[in-house]
Amino acid sequence: MKTLFKITLLITAISTLMSCNKETNLSVPSIFSDNMVIQQNKSVAIWGKATPGTEITISGSWEKSATATAGDDSTWQTELSTIEAGGPYELSVSSSDTTITIKNVMLGEVWLASGQSNMEMPLKGWPPNDTILNSAQFITNSDNEAIRMFTVARNMASEPLDNVSGAWVQANPENSGNFSATAYFFARKLNKELNVPIGIIHSSWGGTPIEAWISSTQLKESEDFSDIIKDLEKLAPQAEAYDRWLATNESVSILPTAGNKEPYKDLDAFDEFCSDPATNTANWPSVKLPTTIEQTEIGEMDGIVWFRKDIEIPESWEGQELILSLGPIDDMDVTYLNGEKIGGTEVEGFWQQVRYYTIPAEMAKQGSATIAVKVMDHQGGGGIYGDPDQMKIHPKGNDANAIALDGEWKYNVVGQIAGSKLYLFDPSTDAYESRPELSVQLSSHTPTVLYNAMIAPLVPYTINGTIWYQGETNVGRANQYMELKSALINNWRRDFKNPEMPFYYVQLAPWNYNDVEGISSANLREAQRRSLKIPNTGMAVTLDIGNVNNIHPANKTDVGERLALWALTKDYEKNIPFSGPIPDDFKAQEGKIIITFTNVSDGLKINSDVPNQFEIAGNDGKFFPANATVKEEQVIVSSPKVNQPVNVRYAYKNGAEASLFNGAGLPAPSFTSEETIND
Repeated sequence: MKTLFKITLLITAISTLMSCNKETNLSVPSIFSDNMVIQQNKSVAIWGKATPGTEITISGSWEKSATATAGDDSTWQTELSTIEAGGPYELSVSSSDTTITIKNVMLGEVWLASGQSNMEMPLKGWPPNDTILNSAQFITNSDNEAIRMFTVARNMASEPLDNVSGAWVQANPENSGNFSATAYFFARKLNKELNVPIGIIHSSWGGTPIEAWISSTQLKESEDFSDIIKDLEKLAPQAEAYDRWLATNESVSILPTAGNKEPYKDLDAFDEFCSDPATNTANWPSVKLPTTIEQTEIGEMDGIVWFRKDIEIPESWEGQELILSLGPIDDMDVTYLNGEKIGGTEVEGFWQQVRYYTIPAEMAKQGSATIAVKVMDHQGGGGIYGDPDQMKIHPKGNDANAIALDGEWKYNVVGQIAGSKLYLFDPSTDAYESRPELSVQLSSHTPTVLYNAMIAPLVPYTINGTIWYQGETNVGRANQYMELKSALINNWRRDFKNPEMPFYYVQLAPWNYNDVEGISSANLREAQRRSLKIPNTGMAVTLDIGNVNNIHPANKTDVGERLALWALTKDYEKNIPFSGPIPDDFKAQEGKIIITFTNVSDGLKINSDVPNQFEIAGNDGKFFPANATVKEEQVIVSSPKVNQPVNVRYAYKNGAEASLFNGAGLPAPSFTSEETIND
C-alpha cells in the first residue's frame, strides 16, 4: 500500500509539474491596451484567451482584483470592480507564465460612437471639399489627456470576429486630427461639464447602410433580410478559404500613422508593370468607362484597379502640350502615359474632383500611346465614374478635335482592402484570377458584415451609452429604417448587457439628394423622429447647420455638443435645455391645424428670415404653403387654399432649412403629421 501511495504521489507531482510547465498563451483583445478608459463605478467586463484550464488574475491598481479560468474553447471572462473617475492607473492580467500590464489607464465615462461618413469624418476633415469648421484651431488646442479615442479599423466579415485593429490614443495636436470630429466634440463637451476622463470607442464606415451594423441573429427575424442571412450562413466555409488565400499575398498597412499620414501616397502597386506599354494585356478583361467598380464584374470591393487604353496621337499634335481629362475619380489615382507619370491625386478627399493632367510637349509624339490609370478606392463606391464627355485628350487650348476616351478599357485588379491591410495581387502571374470563389460578394453594404467585424469584437466592453450618425445610405427606405433602427438598438443593448443603454443619434442634415425639392431624405428624417418612441433614445437636430450642396456639413461642433446635451441631461442629471421643440400633438380645428410642442425652453420662435417651411394638406393629400403663428407652446397653421386641413408638415424637403426654434436656440426637427410615411 505504501508503494502504491508513493507511486500515486509521484504521478500527481509529475502531472502538476507538467501542468505548470504548459504555456498558458495568455492574451487580451486590442481594446485592452495602454491609454484605455474604463467605465467608472461599475463591474466591468474583462476577457481574453488562454490555454484551457489556465487560471488568470486581473488586478487594477485602484486596489480591485478578480479571477477567471479559461474554458475548453480557450476563452475567459470576468468582471472587475471600478471606483470613481480618476487615474492614471495600471491594469494587470496575469497567468503562471505571463503578465500583461496595461499602462496609463483612466477611469471615467465610456461611449461608443458609430455610423457612416458623417460620424467617421475626422477632425482634420477631408480637404479640399469636405472640411471641418475651425479645424486647425481645434486641433492646435486639443491637448487633453482626459479625452481618449479608440478608432476601430474598417473591416468586414461573414461571421463574428473576436478582435479588431486599433489603439487607444490621447487627444493632442498630433493625434486629434484623426479623431471622429462628431465624437470628439461630444467627448469635449462631456469632459468640460463633468470634469472626468471620457473614452470614445469609434467604429464607423462611410457610405454604409444600417443593416450592415446588425447581427444575423437579430436581422434574420426580418422578412426583408432572411434570404441573404441564409446565404451568408452558407458562405462561412467559402469565406474562410478566401481569407486563407488572401493571407498568402503580400500586404501593406493602410492605417495612417504619425510617420505615414498619407499611406496611399507613392504606394507601388505594380506601377512599372501595369503602366508599361510593352506589357501584354491580351488576357486583361474589358470594361466600358465611365462607371463605378461596383457596377463591373469586380463587384463590391475596395482596393486598387488598373485601367488601360491605347490611343493614336495624330501627327498634328506632335510637340504640343496636351490635356488629359478623365472626369472625377473615386477615391485616388496615379496616371501614366507610355509608362511615365503625368499626374496623380494620392490623398483622400478629392473623389468629386475632375482630373485634368498636363502632358508635356516632349511626350506628345505621333503614333500609339498607352494611358494607364491606377485607381485606389478605399471606401464605398469607386472608379472613373463621371460623364462620358469628360473623358478626353486634346491639345492645350483646343478641344474641338479631342479624342474621346470613354468606352472600352482594359482593367486588372491588383489590390484588395481587408481591415487595416491592403493585399496586393501580382498581375504578371494573374494572382487575382486564382482566388477562391464566393457565392456572395461581400462589401461594406452587405447585411451583418460590419457588426461581425467592427461591433461583435467589442462586446461586452462596458460602455455607458452610444451615439449614432447614420441614415444617408438608407434614404428611400424610411419605413424599413424604423424597423431596422429598433432592431439595432435592441441588438446592441442585449449584446453589451445594458438593456436600458442610452442611444442618442443625429437627424440627417439637409442635402439635395439630386432633387432639392424632393422628400426622400425628409421621409428618412421622419423615420428618425418617430424612433424617439424607443425608450432612452434622443435625437440631435441639424436642420440649421447643414449644407444643401455638401452631404458632409462642416459644423460638427454643434452636432457633437447637441448629442452631449442629451447625455448631460438624461444620464448626468444636468438641468439644461437639451432638445429643440418636439411636436407632441396635432389637432385640426376650424380650418386650422394646431401643433403643440414639448421642449419649448422659454418659448417658440420662428425665424422670419428663412422662407416659410410649413405646409398643410386636405383629404386629397396635396400640400400647400401655410401661414404659421406662435401662441405659447403651440404653432397654429392655416392656408386659404385648404379649407379643411387634415395634415401638416414642416421643413419637409431634401433641402429644407430650419425656421422654428425654442428659446435656447435649438431647432425643431422636420416632421409630418401623416399617419404613414410614403417612401
